[in-house]
Amino acid sequence: MSFEFVRKLPTPDEIREQYPVPENVKKIKADRDAEIRKVLTGETNKFLVIIGPCSADNEDAVCDYVNRLARVNEKVSDRVILIPRIYTNKPRTTGEGYKGIVHQPDPEKEEDFVAGLIAVRHMHIRAASETGLTAADEMLYPENWRYVSDLLSYVAVGARSVEDQQHRLTVSGFDVPAGMKNPTSGDFSVMMNSIYAAQHPHSFTYRGWEVNTTGNDLAHAVLRGATNKHGNNTPNYHYEDLMRLVDMYGKMEIKNPACVVDVNHSNSNKQFEQQVRIVKEVLHNRKINPDIHKLVKGVMIESYIEEGNQKVGGGVYGKSITDPCLGWEASEKLIYDIAESM
Repeated sequence: MSFEFVRKLPTPDEIREQYPVPENVKKIKADRDAEIRKVLTGETNKFLVIIGPCSADNEDAVCDYVNRLARVNEKVSDRVILIPRIYTNKPRTTGEGYKGIVHQPDPEKEEDFVAGLIAVRHMHIRAASETGLTAADEMLYPENWRYVSDLLSYVAVGARSVEDQQHRLTVSGFDVPAGMKNPTSGDFSVMMNSIYAAQHPHSFTYRGWEVNTTGNDLAHAVLRGATNKHGNNTPNYHYEDLMRLVDMYGKMEIKNPACVVDVNHSNSNKQFEQQVRIVKEVLHNRKINPDIHKLVKGVMIESYIEEGNQKVGGGVYGKSITDPCLGWEASEKLIYDIAESM
């Protein structure tokens, strides 16, 4: 075999016992989960804003950012639900580059997966304890779900993972919303099949167990743009794209039809400043068409304290070391604009 078994990692139960969720955070999460659920089921007209760094590479900077969000949240919570992005896994197209805090708690040091799993849990607990905002993370590794399942209020399944059987089956056992992104090809049918699969019960093997799941009725679509056969990015947030999704939902037996628009990635051609314009176009389309208004429940925005990005070791506090992000000043204004439009 070409595998080198380095060391056995602590189980989720062992990590959870070592770093338990404080009672006040359990209550915060339960309340937040219920509130977010009502958005996706259509019981409330509040709008989801899933916002934060491309990758959560530094606990102090991330918690600083989430504290800023919490202060804004106090002013907009009657119309908007802010869900901080605390993304601790970073998918890499070629396998090269920083893969997230799960791999490297310190991006300038060697990989340490035990320390990484602890750092992920510690960061999520700290952010929720300090701010009252439970977060979103991306499920890059399905087997890692139980390390954070008692902390997250939203999970994203990325464009490269959405076709994977294990991701779909694992999501079917979640009790929180899961945003299933369209694949990089842009094929809506792949995304819709993934949602359908995640909403239904399954039996499969997971972490050495035979398990049964009941299905996740909050699995929904996330539009993030596409990359065509020539390697060019093509957006899918326009009016025609949203109406196509409305039509596809109408033809499938899927509960709680919903869509969140990811306004960066291929939708913005990774031009982070374009996120502001794209959000406003999505909001405009919601206003002029009741079907789109009913379908589009939120947006995803990549944002951090300092705009743009830097290389690992760049030394700028609160600046992304992966994809470029909107800066805090522009992000704060955008949140207020979103709330004003509701």
